[in-house]
Amino acid sequence: MGERTASFRARLRSRAPLIGTFVKTPSPIVCEVLAHAGLDVVCLDAEHAPFGRHEIDACIAALRAADQPSLVRIATGTAAEIQSALDGGATGILAPHVTGAAQAAGLARAARFGAGGRGYSGSTRAADFGTRSLAENLEAGRTQVALIVQIEDAAAFDAVAAIAAVEGVDAIYVGRMDLAVGMGKDPFAAEVQDAVAGACDAGRRAGCAVGLFTPNHAEISRWRAAGASLFLLDSDQGLLLAGARRLAAAFRESSG
Repeated sequence: MGERTASFRARLRSRAPLIGTFVKTPSPIVCEVLAHAGLDVVCLDAEHAPFGRHEIDACIAALRAADQPSLVRIATGTAAEIQSALDGGATGILAPHVTGAAQAAGLARAARFGAGGRGYSGSTRAADFGTRSLAENLEAGRTQVALIVQIEDAAAFDAVAAIAAVEGVDAIYVGRMDLAVGMGKDPFAAEVQDAVAGACDAGRRAGCAVGLFTPNHAEISRWRAAGASLFLLDSDQGLLLAGARRLAAAFRESSG
């Protein structure tokens, strides 16, 4: 594991400004290309994109080889999903639809070695295929694996302070679009903005890092001031489409 990957959790917990994007195309080549972009982290979206276990594993391998920190947004939050992603060498987990402290605590146990938690194997990619000692693997699991829980349901916003205070939760990530859909509001409606701001405040008070998505990148400075430090913005699909549109528009403009 390279220095950037090994230090990601510490940088996340220190609330250093971090930028990443989602990958929705299950391709290690896409991941390899993005590893040259200067991003702090790449998040494989196994919740909303067609990632199977093999595709997740191959993409993590490409990112790990490039010392590019990786998160996996798992589909449902089961211990099996968490163990599979972490055994494959993911730097951390983004768990969707976390609505209470007890659920967050269960995820934290599943992401850590120990009784009632993540099962141990020394033969995985995360363990460098048996070339590291038990003590080294346990230390890496304790200090380098990041757990981020996604706050996106109305019930979660009522419990966000308690969720952010759970030991083993390194960051909360505000799913603004799901919140807006659930509230029946526009993402820029005052009620949605107030809920996001409240979550940022609760995370800051708990000493927990806060991440979020915003569809308007001009808002980043506002949310940085509110306490957010991790921004997972756009996706490989969105970036590809935006670049292709710019190319087509520039061609049409220059060719009359």
